[in-house]
Amino acid sequence: MADTQTKEETFTLDEILSSLKVMHRLILWNDEVNTFEHVIYCLMKYLDYSENQSEKIAWRVHNEGKCEVLEGSFTEMEVYRKILQQEGLTVTVD
Repeated sequence: MADTQTKEETFTLDEILSSLKVMHRLILWNDEVNTFEHVIYCLMKYLDYSENQSEKIAWRVHNEGKCEVLEGSFTEMEVYRKILQQEGLTVTVD
C-alpha cells in the first residue's frame, strides 16, 4: 500500500488578491449632455485630479471621443463607474 502525502499549500491574502488582479480601465466618453465644468468638477471631486489635469482630460474626451481616466481592479473600476454615472457622465469599464 502506497503512502500518499498531500502537501498543503498556503497563500497570503495579498498573494491571492494579486493573482486575481487584472488591470481594467475606466473610460470616459464624450457626450452632448455634460458641460466642461461638470466633467472637470467630477474628475477633481471623485478621481482626485488637479484642475489642470481635469481640463486636459475634458479636452481630450471632447476631441478624441473618449479618454482612459483610471486603471485598477475590476471591482474598483465598477465603484468609480457607478459614482460617475450617477453624476450623469458616460463611463465604461474596459
